[in-house]
Amino acid sequence: MSVLKVIEILGNSTISFDDAVKNVVKEASKTVKNIKSVYVKDMQATVDNNQVTQFRVTTKVSFGITD
Repeated sequence: MSVLKVIEILGNSTISFDDAVKNVVKEASKTVKNIKSVYVKDMQATVDNNQVTQFRVTTKVSFGITD
């Protein structure tokens, strides 16, 4: 039987939404092991002078619980 834990993590990027998700995984993997999936719950963009300046994502990161 497999047991997973889910945590919510916010991430951002000045490049793209895809890069923001990759930043979430990169940073989370520093302290969370055995990441299985990332669910993107919400996406937002910050606009300044009619230009998108920042991409933000709210994610749910699932990882396996190990003994």
